[in-house]
Amino acid sequence: MSVRTPDPYPGWLSDEDLFEARQRLPIAYVEAIPVRVDPLGYVTDIGLLYTADAEAQFKFAFVSGRVMYRETVRAALTRHIEQDLGPLAMPQLPPSPAPFTVAEYFPSPSETGLTDERQHSIALCYIVPVRGECNPRRDALDLNWMSPEAALSADVQSELPGGRGNIIKQALAHVGWCP
Repeated sequence: MSVRTPDPYPGWLSDEDLFEARQRLPIAYVEAIPVRVDPLGYVTDIGLLYTADAEAQFKFAFVSGRVMYRETVRAALTRHIEQDLGPLAMPQLPPSPAPFTVAEYFPSPSETGLTDERQHSIALCYIVPVRGECNPRRDALDLNWMSPEAALSADVQSELPGGRGNIIKQALAHVGWCP
C-alpha cells in the first residue's frame, strides 16, 4: 500500500516508471526551508513539516518534491510550496535560482551523510521567507514554527531523518545565524 499522496499534476511518471527510474539514475528535487524574518531580514523562525511515515513514526520534513520534465526550478519551488503550505503562504522566492546548497542523497550511507532509502537524488536547497498563512496539506500533519536554536536542538535533530539536520545547519550558516 502506498502512503504517497496522489500527484494532482500527473505530467511525470507512473509509479512503476518512477520505481524503474529511481533504480537507474539520480532524481532532481527542490527542498525549501520556510522561514519567518524580522523587519531587517534576520531569520526569527524556521518552519518544519511534521509528518508520519508508513510505520507511524513521526518526523520533521522540509517542503520537498521532484522537478518535473520541462519545469523550471522556480516553478517547481512554487508548486511544492503551494502543495505543502497552502495557497496563502505568500512565499518570497529568491531573485536568483541559486540554492544555498546542493544535497546529494544516496540509498545507503555515503560520504555526504545524507540518505534516502528510495533513491539516489540531488536536491537544490532554498531558504524561502513566507509572509502569509501556512496551512500544511498533503502528507503533513502540522507545520511547526521554531526558533533557530530550537531547530538545532538534539530533540529536533533526532526527528530529521537521513542527515537532514546538517541541511538546517547549512541553511542557518548561509543566512549568517550563529549559535
